[in-house]
Amino acid sequence: MTKTLHIRGGRPLSGRVRVAGAKNAASKMMVASLLTDEEVTLDNCPQIEEISITSEICAAIGAHVRREGSRIVIQTPKIVSTKVAKMTRANRISILAIAPLLHRSGEAEVPRVGGDAIGPRPVDFHLQALIQMGAVIEEAEGSYKARAPKGGLRGATIVLPYPSIGATETIILAGVLASGRTRIENAAVEPEIVDIVKFLQQMGAIIEFGANRTLTIDGVKRLHGVSYEVIPDRLEAASFANLAIATGGEIIVEGARQSELVTFLNTIKRIGGDFEVTPEWIRFRRGNGGLVGIELETDTYPGFATDWQQPTVVTLTQAKGISVVHETVYEDRFGYTEDLRRMGADIGVFAKCLGELPCRFRNRSQRHSAVIMGATPLHGAAVEIPDIRAGMAQVIAALVADGETTLTGIHHLERGYENLWDKLKALGADFEIRS
Repeated sequence: MTKTLHIRGGRPLSGRVRVAGAKNAASKMMVASLLTDEEVTLDNCPQIEEISITSEICAAIGAHVRREGSRIVIQTPKIVSTKVAKMTRANRISILAIAPLLHRSGEAEVPRVGGDAIGPRPVDFHLQALIQMGAVIEEAEGSYKARAPKGGLRGATIVLPYPSIGATETIILAGVLASGRTRIENAAVEPEIVDIVKFLQQMGAIIEFGANRTLTIDGVKRLHGVSYEVIPDRLEAASFANLAIATGGEIIVEGARQSELVTFLNTIKRIGGDFEVTPEWIRFRRGNGGLVGIELETDTYPGFATDWQQPTVVTLTQAKGISVVHETVYEDRFGYTEDLRRMGADIGVFAKCLGELPCRFRNRSQRHSAVIMGATPLHGAAVEIPDIRAGMAQVIAALVADGETTLTGIHHLERGYENLWDKLKALGADFEIRS
């Protein structure tokens, strides 16, 4: 039965909230655990649908998965199936299972990937990298089939055309047990990638970060089990930061870490937000001078994360003056602004590159730049949530808005945010969920 979220906004939200572990690290570590037959324990795993989906994928392959609150214990003594079944729920994690299956069983079949509706995210980089390492890959109807060469995958120098997070992860998982040395040029270096590298290093992998986005992996014979704590979710931290600033409240975000939020903190300072940092938490609120418009461009790490863009745009609707946001990571990530406009926001979206960063979408038809005129009052409306981050932006907008907003598609939020409804209640949000 479809659930709807009814939010009555127009009040500042304040209080304390703790962020969960980073889903973009935890889910990938679960797949990486397939590389060993020994037990792996992951602490600080978010209790969200995405982790449940990943558990199902691993279990179907042969993993024994046990959940104990925020701890997951996973062990795959034997691969029982080299075919990953297509999930009824959209998810892109299955493509990462190819490398572990090739190492453990010499073959793999995974479904063509799905995921959030934020534009095409092709897996060409993943597949080409595996082919360079000796894999034979063919496209079947609805799936990819892969075979390892005799003697297993071998190291290679792989130059990524773009620092893709997923492709970097695939190459890392392939390289750690490949024969010889693997070198990734133009690798993604997001904090979640670093956390996965640290996790694998503790399992016995040899991985080094070099200058200019290079990663060097010396293949080893085997990996062993490990106990590891997943980093806090910097994307969730930024969502609650924007919630505080956009509504004019004050929120202490426990677990938020300055080291992973430097670019975000600079940005909200420019907007007119304020923060206080301690080793245990960061406090977010508006500054005394009010909010002002800025120019903002998303980029791969250490740039401004694309997943910070949507909630920050909501904050910019409450900032005085003109803001320009140039999205350089995904070409179709401003669809949610149509709902914001119906709620009263003054936002235009354009195909032109309204920024200075080199952009893959220049001279193409994708509308990937936004101009926001503020400040504008928002009012309630009926809203359909398209994906996780846009959904959180729409929730923030609803909490800013006067009147009641009705949101459908809230399963996206439950997939990406742990105990979101309890956290919002604790901050003073006025809402109810109806079936």
